[in-house]
Amino acid sequence: MVNGAKPAVSQAVSQGTYSDLLAVIEEMGREIRPTYAGSKSAMERLKRGIIHARALVRECLAETERNART
Repeated sequence: MVNGAKPAVSQAVSQGTYSDLLAVIEEMGREIRPTYAGSKSAMERLKRGIIHARALVRECLAETERNART
């Protein structure tokens, strides 16, 4: 690797995870208003979205830490 450049594969993986996280957050945004209106199904989808987003954040953090060590 020249000039400390990171491998392209690692960047592609982290970009994919980050893109997934942004998509999940966008989907969660659509569930907010129906949740306020009392929709039980929207509330359940929002809960699942939060759980999924938390997992993706952990993956992004782990990838960032791995990249910081190399």
